[in-house]
Amino acid sequence: MQKRQQNVYAAQWSSNGGALGAPDLTEPGASPFGENVFHLAAQRQRLPKHVFKALKKTLEGSEQMDPMTADAVALAMKEWAMEKGATHYTHWFQPLTGLTAEKHDSFYSPTGEGTALAEFSGKELIRGEPDASSFPTGGIRATFEARGYTAWDPTSPAFILENPNGTLLCIPTAFVSWTGEALDTKIPLLRSMDALSKSAVRALSLLGNSEVQHVYTTVGAEQEYFLIDEQYYFERQDLITTGRTLFGAQPAKGQELDEHYFGSIPERVLAYMLEVEQELAKLGVPIKTRHNEVAPGQYEIAPIYENSNVGSDHQQLTMQILQNVARRYGLVCLLHEKPFAGVNGSGKHNNWAMATDGGENLINPGDDPVTNSQFLFFCSAVIRAVNKHQTLLRASVANVGQDHRLGANEAPPAIISIFLGAELEEAFEALVTGNGGESKSGELALGTDVLPTLPMDSGDRNRTSPFAFTGNKFEFRALGSSMSLGFTNAVLNTIVAQAIDELATELEGKLGGGGDVHAAVTEVVKAVWTDNKQIVFNGDGYSDEWHAEAERRGLANLRTTPDALPSVVSEEAIKVFGDYNVLSERELHSRYEVWVEQYASKLNIEAEMTATIARTQILPAALRHAQIIDEGGDGAGVKKLAAELDGLVDQLVDAILALEAANEETHKEGQELAEYMRDVVIPAMSAVRAPADRLERIVADDLWPLPKYSEMLFIR
Repeated sequence: MQKRQQNVYAAQWSSNGGALGAPDLTEPGASPFGENVFHLAAQRQRLPKHVFKALKKTLEGSEQMDPMTADAVALAMKEWAMEKGATHYTHWFQPLTGLTAEKHDSFYSPTGEGTALAEFSGKELIRGEPDASSFPTGGIRATFEARGYTAWDPTSPAFILENPNGTLLCIPTAFVSWTGEALDTKIPLLRSMDALSKSAVRALSLLGNSEVQHVYTTVGAEQEYFLIDEQYYFERQDLITTGRTLFGAQPAKGQELDEHYFGSIPERVLAYMLEVEQELAKLGVPIKTRHNEVAPGQYEIAPIYENSNVGSDHQQLTMQILQNVARRYGLVCLLHEKPFAGVNGSGKHNNWAMATDGGENLINPGDDPVTNSQFLFFCSAVIRAVNKHQTLLRASVANVGQDHRLGANEAPPAIISIFLGAELEEAFEALVTGNGGESKSGELALGTDVLPTLPMDSGDRNRTSPFAFTGNKFEFRALGSSMSLGFTNAVLNTIVAQAIDELATELEGKLGGGGDVHAAVTEVVKAVWTDNKQIVFNGDGYSDEWHAEAERRGLANLRTTPDALPSVVSEEAIKVFGDYNVLSERELHSRYEVWVEQYASKLNIEAEMTATIARTQILPAALRHAQIIDEGGDGAGVKKLAAELDGLVDQLVDAILALEAANEETHKEGQELAEYMRDVVIPAMSAVRAPADRLERIVADDLWPLPKYSEMLFIR
């Protein structure tokens, strides 16, 4: 009775007073977009003309910022923030925890006369010094070395975070050791963007386009997430501690009926989404799409593409806002890659492209990809980069949550391959053979005059591909929902920069100071296609046949995080990152050490929590149920129930003891410990879960201590 009443309470919801109301968005100034961002328009309005011009030159990379300009920007930024109620500021940075970090400092300093004066100088804007001793460094700093610096990133605008009791000025910054080594995800990303820009500008000049001064990479991340009622969340220690359910029998109904995907959004969830979008609009995050995802209780939010650095910052903000706003609606937002076994997990599709300072997308094939030399050149560079560095790209999306998801029939396989689509693949083949194929585009008749004819795309999409060309961008679909975009895009930018340079050098050799550019590009593209087309696969990535075919092609299949992470410190990775000044060998090794340790630590937490919940909650519930059976008499049916229960209890006890023994392993470390956790501890956890989930189906409902999947996934 008590559990049923809990479900009734969880299902109840009433509007929190209307966060949005119904403003007339056709009125000037009615849209909140960017109102809490110190963007270019705000800077232009508040800064003297000469200061604004100097700042723009810094943003364009043509001049370093002088102290007087920094002071003027700091003053304008402080006044803008204080007008919005900010009393404190923070250097907002992204350490190797995968999260964001902040230390709040007050604008106000005492004057000595019983009053306080608001101060904020260019020096304070440009550099901060948090006590950084507890952030992961992977050996870059000794335990006793506490100094680290935050350095202002003027290319990502400052913003205001609102709180019911005030506001906070957040200044996006990089995070470095006192020796100048990168301790965050932003610095490698910025370095990689510079590297790719130089390589792409060089290539464009060879292709006859000498006007481009800068090339930007753009990114737009489709964020998947789960929502559950907060009552259930706080009743589950596993969710609180690890972000996923360590126990849970499959409900009678899961996602088999496919009715949740793109279904009508529940009122409570839609109200939450609207407020999330309003908060993100204030922060200048260009959200475009929202919808139900495949699994019950799963949803997606996606932005328009923007500069990779700003887009990565905005992605971190998106995750933070999703979690913060959920609590206002009695919900909890889960960003773990696999919070529930047996239903689809959550990813984060990374839509990536290259654009010039004039706004031209270099990954747009135009009307005819066969004759579009520029597109074919840059597309070929991506193909070569992904093939050459497939293991590094796979390592960039490796974490403990991903191991539940990648390779299952719900996400791309762990084998990296590229989907080009039939028409583009035929275009490359036509260059090699000299036989052009016919375009498949045209009109799609729908069989009734009531409906209009639709333009037919040149090919279908492929949801099983980890790296898919989708018309004018590449979609790297293998990222996990909890992950930062920083390192993955730093990898992608760097390896493509290398491939562009390699192709540019080959093109220079064929041009020899003259000659037909289109013919020379065709020769280069032919060679790239012939040498790298094994990475291209348009079929079913879930099939066993593809795994066998990929092995024949020589493609790597790094199934788990311990398999993948060593690629971060391979000779090839060290060389490409070093050649392009993105990460030094020492910085790469630090990341490898951090990620290996995080993998083992997170699994240890999961294992300890599995043993604790099984011993202190599930086992007592089973024993209480045994008492009910004992009171049922000596009938044959009761004896069968008792025997079934006794067998499961014995199995559970043995598994708990084995898991606790496995958790005592302390002398291993690094890669060896990660492999031990994968090979010994994970199977021991599974051995505990199997009888526990079976017990959930037979123990009296009012005795079972954990909210069930049927409640968490469907009551909202």
